[in-house]
Formats: sequence, structure tokens, C-alpha cells
Amino acid sequence: APPDHHMLVVGRQTRLTRDAKENHARPAIDPLFRSAAIAHGTRTIGVILSGRLDDGTAGLQAIQACGGLTVVQDPDDAEEGQMPSSAIENVRVDHVVTCETLPATLASLVRQPAPAEVPVPQRVACEQQLSQGEGDTMENLDKIGTLSKIICPECTGVLWEMRDAKPRRFRCHTGHAFTAASLVYTQRTKMDEALWNALRAMEERVSLLRSMAGTHREAGNPHEGDRLEREATHLTQHAAQ
Repeated sequence: APPDHHMLVVGRQTRLTRDAKENHARPAIDPLFRSAAIAHGTRTIGVILSGRLDDGTAGLQAIQACGGLTVVQDPDDAEEGQMPSSAIENVRVDHVVTCETLPATLASLVRQPAPAEVPVPQRVACEQQLSQGEGDTMENLDKIGTLSKIICPECTGVLWEMRDAKPRRFRCHTGHAFTAASLVYTQRTKMDEALWNALRAMEERVSLLRSMAGTHREAGNPHEGDRLEREATHLTQHAAQ
């Protein structure tokens, strides 16, 4: 997928969208895997390779729930083992492969006849509607989740925690979705941004106060100049603490 676009499988086509980020990423793996599972069911093969955090685990679960096959790289063979490890811990993986055995495994699997189709589980269908902003958002969230006390770091809406999800996952009504690990990462990123923005705003205010103090002194108003200088000094001392 190109940067800043999700790639979805719709029937026999692929579609690019700018729907809400999942796991603080766009493109993300989960919406691609869910859409493939819904579109092609038992004819779908999901593969998780090297990567950080746990994007792709929920998508692999959706593929398995729709009757598809799951393939995961051995974490010891991966450059970054977090994504494969999460998949193995949370999905009944059909095949664990290395870079060397992956091609032969996939070549063998695509030659096998697909089993009979199975119905798309409600959870999978609801999540896909939520990620694409379709259907009754609140109704879908209530079907598969419970309102939490946590705020979405992307849009500041309230998050629903998905019931019986492993690993723990959250969704908001605008479509953003997180695992617990990606939520912690995104919160930390947003907090860092907020702190740097606050520091920038404070430094700009100190500079402006001192400039105004000089202007007042030049205009023969030293008392106002001193007051503004004291305020600037107070801000810098407060920041240092």
C-alpha cells in the first residue's frame, strides 16, 4: 500500500482508502486482513513476518475465524520478532515458517482445495464496518465492546474495549483502533508532542514578554516593564523546576 493509505480487498479488487488509522498506522495490516477474510473466506491465507508491536494479530484472527489459513514467521528467524511472537501467542497458527521455507509452504497451500465457506462472524463484520465508517457506529460498538474510561489519543473520543479480545483491543466511534501495546505507544507519542508544544509556547511567551518589557521601558514606563520582566522570569524558573 502507498503511504498514508489502507489497502483493502473488495471482491476481486483492491481498494485504497484514507479511513481512520489502526494501531497508529496507515496503512495497517488488520484492516487489510479483515477485508480479505470477509471477501474470500476459506480461500484466504494470512502471513505475518518481521515487525514491531502487534499489528496483524487481530487481522490474522479474523482470517482464521472466516476459515482461512494462518502462516507466521518464526520469531527467531525474524529481524524484529514482536509481531510474529504476538501472532503465535494469540492465534492457533497453522504454519510457522522461516524465510527459506515460506515460498515452498505457500506454493503447497495454494494448490490445496479450499474448504466449504463459513459465515462471517459478527465481530469481524462489525469491525470492518467501523473501520470504514459504515453502518450504525454506536450500535456496532455496543455489540462487540464495552465503554471504557480511556480517551482515544488520535481524536479524543471515548474508547470501547473489545470484549474477549486477546490481546486487549480498543476502538473509538470515528474508527481508530488500538491494541493495548499500540495504545500505550501512541499515548506516549502524543504526550511527548504535547510537552514539546507546551515548551515551545512557553519560550515564545517569554520572548514576547521580554520584548514588551523593553518597549515599555523605552516609552518611559519602567514599572510595567519590570512587571513583564518578572512574569517572564517566573515562567523560565517554573519550567526549570
